[in-house]
Amino acid sequence: MPKMKTKSGAKKRFKITGTGKVLAAVAHKRHRLISKPKQMKRKARGTTVLFEGDARVVRKHFLPNG
Repeated sequence: MPKMKTKSGAKKRFKITGTGKVLAAVAHKRHRLISKPKQMKRKARGTTVLFEGDARVVRKHFLPNG
């Protein structure tokens, strides 16, 4: 059976921490920022930890070697 490949789009978007949690960038920070509230843009800085259900899907299907 061949090796499982990591999805190349997922390795650019997600990172697995040492404890197995999945980090991802916060959404809504790309364009049309003038119409979004300051507080929303402030909260969208940096990265966030995904919820466990979403993280399980990412680890299983997109980052099998992570």
